Amino acid sequence: MNRSTERILTTHVGSLPRPDDLIRTMFAKQEGVPVDPVALEQRTRSAVAETVAKQTAAGVDVVSDGEMSKPSYVTYVIDRLDGFGGESHPVETYADLDAFPVLHRKVFGDPGRSRRRLPACDGDITVRDPEAANVDVEHLKAALPAGQEAFLNAASPGVIALFFRNDHYPTREAYLYAIADAMAVEYEAVTRQGIIVQIDCPDLAMGRHIQFADSSLADFRREAQLNIEALNHATRNIDPELLKMHVCWGNYEGPHHCDVPFKDIVDLVFKARPNAIAFEAANPRHAHEWQIFGDVKLPDGKVLIPGVLESKANFIEHPELIAQRIRRYADLVGRENVMAGSDCGYGTWVGQAAVDPDVVWAKLAALTEGAAIASRELY
Repeated sequence: MNRSTERILTTHVGSLPRPDDLIRTMFAKQEGVPVDPVALEQRTRSAVAETVAKQTAAGVDVVSDGEMSKPSYVTYVIDRLDGFGGESHPVETYADLDAFPVLHRKVFGDPGRSRRRLPACDGDITVRDPEAANVDVEHLKAALPAGQEAFLNAASPGVIALFFRNDHYPTREAYLYAIADAMAVEYEAVTRQGIIVQIDCPDLAMGRHIQFADSSLADFRREAQLNIEALNHATRNIDPELLKMHVCWGNYEGPHHCDVPFKDIVDLVFKARPNAIAFEAANPRHAHEWQIFGDVKLPDGKVLIPGVLESKANFIEHPELIAQRIRRYADLVGRENVMAGSDCGYGTWVGQAAVDPDVVWAKLAALTEGAAIASRELY
């Protein structure tokens, strides 16, 4: 992965607005309506080309395919892996929404969220479609300008285990490692072709107020540690320079007052093999946490990608504010160890998008402008 050696580089978390016609087709596929697979593949390829062009026009340094082929950052795996033929009990609440019933109905009534169907593991997990990741790489590479650095998203073993109930393996550890072995095929397929893989890890933060809200912090940390060990197992054959991870507290419009503080998990996050760490740092519950890096030493080789763009608000951040946010981190951990990013994605689930698509591209343009301001101050 390139470093900010001459100026502050920019990226984002991965998912971006999908075209309306692609959304309609993906909804139809989810609901069992027959869809022409060839036409869907062709539209996905053209959508990737469109989103890469928009990212480069906005000046983004490290781009993605926008997750055009995926219905969500986690449920896409049921099209690529066997062993998930059951049905999980739907997640019906998050701890921070319990005291706010009107907001709870709004969040869980979102068109994208209400269509979700989460499977359960009911058999041995094996790779059904080992070529799927290669197809994603081909679509992305076909769209990339020469010399453009890029990444693809992939679900972490821990987030799959968080949302897909285990009805087959004797222990959670056995379940996690079965997922890890299967997902390693995807991680290695992407990185083998020189594309960075971003491993999405809401399990390391959001998992606290979904699954462990009634448990102690120590219990949650033990679970997070196990998830990280499984992730490290899955990526053991990959250069950490080709690995990026995203730590997320949940990309939804909730109060988030039950979020686990970053300081309570950052030591665990640093144990993960990926060198680059993207995390929420712009929204009102986490914007203050830059201060922890005054006391927490950044391990050698690690790169921080703090979110300097909020992912659930239609405000376009002022470039001066973006520059200030970048400077806070650069002053603490060194400018070469910082890349500017977004809090989370802008198309996390098909049909779920709080930010207007045109505003997304304007936000990314502001990101580039803010990074340029910070670069003039830092270099």
